[in-house]
Amino acid sequence: MQPAERVRVYDLEERSYLFAKRVRALVKRMPRTMSNFEDGKQVVRSSGSISSNYIEANEPLGEKDFLVHMKISRKESKESRYWLRLLDLDGNEELEVERRDLIQEALELMHIFNAIIRKRSA
Repeated sequence: MQPAERVRVYDLEERSYLFAKRVRALVKRMPRTMSNFEDGKQVVRSSGSISSNYIEANEPLGEKDFLVHMKISRKESKESRYWLRLLDLDGNEELEVERRDLIQEALELMHIFNAIIRKRSA
């Protein structure tokens, strides 16, 4: 990803979408191993689930529905971070840098969702 593309997006729907796109780009470039195949499927699913649940939260049936979807987005952010950590990138420094950036982004998304949940639950 080019430096200009790493600018922070303040629209959370777009930011979570871009996270999922970046995860998919990483998965396409990582070594083809049995474990990466399985872990790659998991990280693709969890990263996409972050933004899809955020979209659902923005069209809630009620406050409880909103909180449920936000909690799922937070959970999927944590899960994405986990699967990213498991990927075997075979020491490829470029992929390692992207993974570190993605792990940091997953952590930041998790903190954002947590703050929203705390504020709405208070």
